[in-house]
Amino acid sequence: MYSEEELVYALALQKTAKIGDVIAKRLIRHCGSAEAVWKEKKENLLKIDGIGTFILADLQNSKNIKAAENELKFIQKAQIDVHYFLEETYPVRLQHCVDSPIVLFQRGTANLNAPKMISIVGTRKATKYGTQFCEELIDSLSPLQPTIVSGFAYGIDIVAQRAAIKNNIPTIGCLAHGLNQIYPKAHERYMKSVEENGAFVTDFWSTSNPDRENFLKRNRLIAGMSQATIVIESAEKGGSLVTAHIANSYHRDVFAVPGRVGDSQSIGCNNLIKQQRAHILTSAADIVYLLGWELDTEPFQPVQKQLFVDLSPEEAIIHSCLQEKGQMVLDSIALECKFPIHKIAPILLQLEMKGVVKPLPGKLFEAV
Repeated sequence: MYSEEELVYALALQKTAKIGDVIAKRLIRHCGSAEAVWKEKKENLLKIDGIGTFILADLQNSKNIKAAENELKFIQKAQIDVHYFLEETYPVRLQHCVDSPIVLFQRGTANLNAPKMISIVGTRKATKYGTQFCEELIDSLSPLQPTIVSGFAYGIDIVAQRAAIKNNIPTIGCLAHGLNQIYPKAHERYMKSVEENGAFVTDFWSTSNPDRENFLKRNRLIAGMSQATIVIESAEKGGSLVTAHIANSYHRDVFAVPGRVGDSQSIGCNNLIKQQRAHILTSAADIVYLLGWELDTEPFQPVQKQLFVDLSPEEAIIHSCLQEKGQMVLDSIALECKFPIHKIAPILLQLEMKGVVKPLPGKLFEAV
């Protein structure tokens, strides 16, 4: 558990102009803490690869410290949970995403490291077909108790989250603004049920409004928190396709529900399938089979390295490769081990959970 002072400095870094999550994490890992970054001489920070004077222009601005102190007061008063990216409470799946937030805010009781977690997104103009498919899908999955992640927006998002509530399944709403408000206002009536049955998460402060660009940034949380992203109806362009593409970049599974040729709200899904960016989804069985849920009985929690660890044949091959070669990027592991690249990321995640592999900056992995 990090100190209140460290959180203030982390929040101040989050507030600093020109320093995004990628650079912030690089600085913190180099210096050892957010406080150390703030107190380090700029000439020393400039020696870090990729760090220039433009990036550091607003660093150590006292206004950002004051703003961070005010935000922390709001967080404490509103009893919001804070997950710092160096803490064990931080979602493990997000740790694998290079652009994940350094600080994540949560209101509600959902386990952000639930063993089964999927994101469901889609058009805001859901058809009867899309709505019915979404409801039936979640109803079919309910015996497995997966956590349903979405954006709490109009259309497929809220259909999925209402269906989760109806089936007593945990649901997480990823917001594009601070936790002092809700958007859209029409969905206020679902807030209590979501908090009691799951949670809201965001990396935006209470001073942030639901601006258009925030929704695109929010989509990385939807894609990054889950094992897979499911797209149920999408026009040729839209936020749900952005989420799918982000999930692809994270090497997560993507599923898309096919629709009739020519239907405006099916073009996006049909294109994902045609371009081999998504598995075709026709029933809950597709998800269960491709994610291996029928075999998944262990809780999704990090564990300490043990003297003897049981590894599957595929895990053993990758672990031996990393032991022999040292630090490697995902693409190189796939090439060396002769595995399809889409299979490598989930295997690496399991190896990390078993305490025998750890991720490093720059998308590198090494054996422990």
